[in-house]
Amino acid sequence: MSTTYFSVLLLFLCLSLFTSLTTTIYSKPLTSPYLSSTTLFPNYQKMLKSFKIFIYKPNEALTFNSPAESLFYSSLQNCPFVTQNPEEAHLFFVPFRSTISMRSIGRVVKRHREELPYWNRTLGADHFYLSCAGLGYESDRNLVELKKNSVQISCFPASQGKFVPHKDIALPPVSTSHAPHAPDNKTTKFLGYFRQVKLKESSLINELVNDPNFLIESEPSDQLTYTMRLASSKFCLFEYGGDVSGIGEALSFGCVPVVITDRPIQDLPFMDVLRWQEIVVFVNNNGGAKELKRALGDTGGKRYEQMKGLGVKASQHFVWNELPQPLDSFHTVMYQLWLRRHTIRYARWG
Repeated sequence: MSTTYFSVLLLFLCLSLFTSLTTTIYSKPLTSPYLSSTTLFPNYQKMLKSFKIFIYKPNEALTFNSPAESLFYSSLQNCPFVTQNPEEAHLFFVPFRSTISMRSIGRVVKRHREELPYWNRTLGADHFYLSCAGLGYESDRNLVELKKNSVQISCFPASQGKFVPHKDIALPPVSTSHAPHAPDNKTTKFLGYFRQVKLKESSLINELVNDPNFLIESEPSDQLTYTMRLASSKFCLFEYGGDVSGIGEALSFGCVPVVITDRPIQDLPFMDVLRWQEIVVFVNNNGGAKELKRALGDTGGKRYEQMKGLGVKASQHFVWNELPQPLDSFHTVMYQLWLRRHTIRYARWG
C-alpha cells in the first residue's frame, strides 16, 4: 500500500476519534449552571476568609433611589468584609448618594485623593462605587479616573453606554413580591407568561394578547394569583429595559425566563459566575411573535428540562435578604468584586 493511502487512513481515524470525543463532550447534559463550579466554591470560601474592604467616610447621610442600591449599601456596611485598617484592604468603596451631581462626585474623589494616599497608588483601579443609573464620560480628571479605572456597581438593566463590560458589575433586581418556593409537581397551562403594567408600549406583547397560549396581564390582584401564574407557565417573558424584577422568582419556579431584546446584552448580573445561555432564552425583538414562538419551540424536551433545572439551582443568587445569607445576591456580588481585587496599576498622570 502507498504512503498516501496510509496518510489518508490515519487522517480519517483522527477525525473519527475527534468527532466521537466532541459528540461525547457536548451531548453530556450540564448539571451545573456555573461557568466553573470547580473554582467557584473553593474561591468563595477563600473570599469569606480573606476579603477586606475599606469604606471611605461619607460627608453626609446617604440615600438611594432603588431597593437594590439600598440593600447592597446596608449589607456592605454591616458585613464582615469591612476593615477599619485601609492598609489591609483589597478594595476601597467610594460612597455617594444617588441624586448627587457629577460635579459633586468629582469633588468627592478629589477629597479622597488629597486626604489619603490610596487613590493615587492606582488612580482608583482598586476602588468601586455604587450608581444605579451609571456614570457617563466627563472631562474632569477625577471623574475620568473613576469611570475608567474604578468598578461601577449599577442596576440591571444598566443605562445604555454607561456600563463597561468585564469591569463593571450589575446588581440583580429586587423582586417586588415574595412568592414562596416552586411546587414539587409543576403542571404548565400556558406556554408563556408576561407581566407588565403598561402593555401598550410593546408591539410584540400586543401581538400575543389574544393568543391563548400566552397569558399577558398587568400586576396580578394578589400574591396567590401571581404564584399560580409562575407555577402554571412554561416560560416567563421579560423585555430588556423594562421590568425585570421577577426574573429570580421565574427561575425559582422553573418558569424559564425569556429575555426579549434588540441588541446584545453585556450587563447581565453574575456574568463571571453563571452560564446565562443555559438558564435563559434570548429572543430578538425585531422578529416579532413569529420569532418568539420559533425560539420557544426550539427550546423543548430535554433542552427545556435541563434549562429549568439549572435555573432553579441558579435562583439562590437572585435572593436579596435583609441579613445576607451564603451565596445570595449580596454575597455573589461580593464574589465578583473579589475576582477584581488584583488591579491594574495604571501609570500616573504627568
